[in-house]
Amino acid sequence: MRLTKSKRILPSLFPVVFIATCCLMAPLAGAVPAAPLRRDSMMARFRARMRWIFSRPIVRRADWGILVADQRTGQTLYQFNANHYFTPASNAKLFTSALALSQLGPDYRWRTTIETSGHIEPDGTLDGNLVLVGRGDPNLSNRVFPVVFTSGMQAELEGPADKVIADLVDQVVAKGVKRITGDVVADDSYFTYHRYPPGWNVDDLTADYGAPVSAIVIDDNTLEIDVTPGPRVGDPASITTHPWPAFYHFIDHVTTVPPGFDPQISVSRQLDSLDVTLTGRLSVDTPTQQEYLAIEQPARYAAALVRHLLIERGVVVDGGTRVEHLLPNETPPPPPVREVLAQHESPTLAEDLRYLLKVSQNLHAECLLRTVAHVRTGVGSLQNGLAVEREFLARLGIADDVELFDGSGLSRYDLVTPHAVVTLLRYIGRQSWGNVLISSLPVAGHDGTLQDRMTGTPAQGRIFAKTGTLYHDDSLSGYATTLGGRHIVFSIFVNNAPPNTRFDPFIDQVAEAIVEDIGGRARPLPVSLRR
Repeated sequence: MRLTKSKRILPSLFPVVFIATCCLMAPLAGAVPAAPLRRDSMMARFRARMRWIFSRPIVRRADWGILVADQRTGQTLYQFNANHYFTPASNAKLFTSALALSQLGPDYRWRTTIETSGHIEPDGTLDGNLVLVGRGDPNLSNRVFPVVFTSGMQAELEGPADKVIADLVDQVVAKGVKRITGDVVADDSYFTYHRYPPGWNVDDLTADYGAPVSAIVIDDNTLEIDVTPGPRVGDPASITTHPWPAFYHFIDHVTTVPPGFDPQISVSRQLDSLDVTLTGRLSVDTPTQQEYLAIEQPARYAAALVRHLLIERGVVVDGGTRVEHLLPNETPPPPPVREVLAQHESPTLAEDLRYLLKVSQNLHAECLLRTVAHVRTGVGSLQNGLAVEREFLARLGIADDVELFDGSGLSRYDLVTPHAVVTLLRYIGRQSWGNVLISSLPVAGHDGTLQDRMTGTPAQGRIFAKTGTLYHDDSLSGYATTLGGRHIVFSIFVNNAPPNTRFDPFIDQVAEAIVEDIGGRARPLPVSLRR
């Protein structure tokens, strides 16, 4: 059993800028409760604390949207720009996850198969093609389920990264296949061939958090690149990749330098090129560095990997590799008649959500949206997924408050209002599957993307919320249990933040104020969250 550091899911945050605490109390226009409250003194303290947070000039330079409400009654406790539109970043995953649970159910599983329309001769010759058929399983990897987080976003892994694909190939070999006269084909037509949603930046496309969408997802459609300094100053660094190095051609321009230099590695690739260039420097005493590269042609890579694994096991493959796509405007052909030689069933949707939401996994969210589209409409397209989602939002009465172009929130075109998010959160809390989603959210000071936030404060363990981060944009939306035991839903957005400033500490101050200052009779934290 091996453990590896989890992959980066979002772009790196900007450098932290130290901002001195200011004690001035300047009122924030419009930040007033929408209805009379029973505990006026507590809310007065909360409003005063908000004025203190917003008294800092750097805070006021960003665009803020906040809505805080009672989870049971929906009573608005505090609002500011609650009906304005904001870029949600990964808060969009709340909508995708709720949609998937409502349409598929928490026990939904994906099925991946290797099939053939040919015939296996008595001597082990398969006269025909061998076809890997993907149906959107985002976990064709070595991730252990149920997911175990060793710390933060580090999930437990077992075996090689191509473990599931290797097992499928082993099933084929166990059928007695010794030779294949045709090609090895990767069929990802369960989703339409539309790798990148509108609004994804070109900067995203080589990074693991921008991995392309496909119905075949091997190890999150990324390669891990391990870069190790050479034995002597001036030597080139050495490069190894997982799970399989031969698909790409790596050009190594990383130089070994004397001790004392910080690692600097850049990974670049032209669109649809198989040449990957690494440049930079590593000190001779620097440990191996991990970089991650999105696999730009997942189906093509999958076909090549299956062929490689077959040959590695002694199977002769006469043909080459090819792919079968369904273009966005094509009508799906009738299902082919093929024999299933191997199959793999995924973990449940509920199990995947725990990973997806804790670490904010973009590709998994995109797979959910297209799976819903295929199940509901017969075509797994982004367009159909968004149409089903819009019907879902219309039933909640918030269709006009939400404009989404993807399932993950990586699109810079996405817009939502704090009001829409709070309405969604209250809806989730009333559903039979609601606790599946809520319990999968990061917990402040405890795990996931909130592991290192709000630690040592009363909010630790009392905030279950989804983070969101893009350049200049931050968000946090979810559920809070106050010190007095009151259940709160909230949504906090920051857009157009000034350069070189982290705004998540200010967002956390708002969340901490919710926990500390909004009323109710005190009761202890649940035992499961005590630390």
